[in-house]
Amino acid sequence: MVQTMRPDARSRKRILKSLFRFSILCLLAGFAAVACSGGGGNGEGGRQPAKQADSVVLRGAGATFPAILYKEWFSAYRKAHPDTAVSYEPVGSGEGVRRFIGRNVKDEERVDFGASDAAMTDADMAAVDRGALLLPATAGGVVLAYNLPGFEGELKLSRDAYARIFLGEVKMWNDPAIARTNSGVRLPRLTIATVVRQDKSGTTFAFTNHLKAISAKWRDRYGAATYVDWPGNAMRAAGNEGVAGRIGHSAGAIGYVGYEFAHRLGLKLAVLENREGKFVRPDAGGFAAALSTAEMPENLRVFVPDPPGEGAYPIVTFTWVLLYKKYDAAKEPAIKDLFRWCLGEGQGYAPQQGYLPLPPEVAAKGITVLDKVSQ
Repeated sequence: MVQTMRPDARSRKRILKSLFRFSILCLLAGFAAVACSGGGGNGEGGRQPAKQADSVVLRGAGATFPAILYKEWFSAYRKAHPDTAVSYEPVGSGEGVRRFIGRNVKDEERVDFGASDAAMTDADMAAVDRGALLLPATAGGVVLAYNLPGFEGELKLSRDAYARIFLGEVKMWNDPAIARTNSGVRLPRLTIATVVRQDKSGTTFAFTNHLKAISAKWRDRYGAATYVDWPGNAMRAAGNEGVAGRIGHSAGAIGYVGYEFAHRLGLKLAVLENREGKFVRPDAGGFAAALSTAEMPENLRVFVPDPPGEGAYPIVTFTWVLLYKKYDAAKEPAIKDLFRWCLGEGQGYAPQQGYLPLPPEVAAKGITVLDKVSQ
């Protein structure tokens, strides 16, 4: 019995000794590898490799109007700058401003930049503890898209007609106010259903700012605002995409929406009467003609509620990025580089997506804004 046990005990001792030696050899080999590589270098004379830049994540939220372009921008920028990731939530201008101000927001709602088609007021900017800067990013047109089954031709709407439609006074598509500028075509006897924004919106501000300029009744009753308690049985939707989708699925509908969203869905767009009494199609030429008369002031806050010029489309807007004056050491260079790219190379993406590139002098003023960003 004793003799049968003794060999097993010896075997166990030999195994333990072998494992111990193996462990020591592994440790020595590891130390040797580190020593040969110069303490983590590349093996060439012990030189340290250049430290890789830490990844930076920039978060933004706000206007839906420029969201299509921003998506394209941030994707293209990431491909060229893999160490910087940019996320953007198109939650509407009002919500974007709220998150940017940063009072009583949840951690997951905090942003590094905001976006709004209604440039922040002085009061809003004063409420930002880290300071606020306005950066014009792009521009475009607000269109009246409609859904009229069976209607052939080009719908022309006078200033009086579309103002009264959204005042709730013109309620049928064959109303004389519409028929007057569409002679020779048959308008259906169909109830008009306006489609509007349910959230605080810079697109709403641009449209109502225009209505304020052309209609005394609108000016007295509503004025220019990011949110309106619309008259009549208006259908409400969130974001430009929501409004465009609701128009596309609702017979008799008409609504205001960023050109790029309506264009992507193939919606029919009304030809609108401008300040000079000319009917202008919503396209890049009409938008550019309208914005060519705008002079950007030093605070970079400018609106063009009723542009002059025979070729000017009547409803256009700039849109702004909202930046803090101060960022931490990692984000300050990243935010400046990102938007310097957007104001430069990024402007070339605008026409492909249905927006207007900023005039060079406006982009140059934007660069001066970026120079004010610091740590």
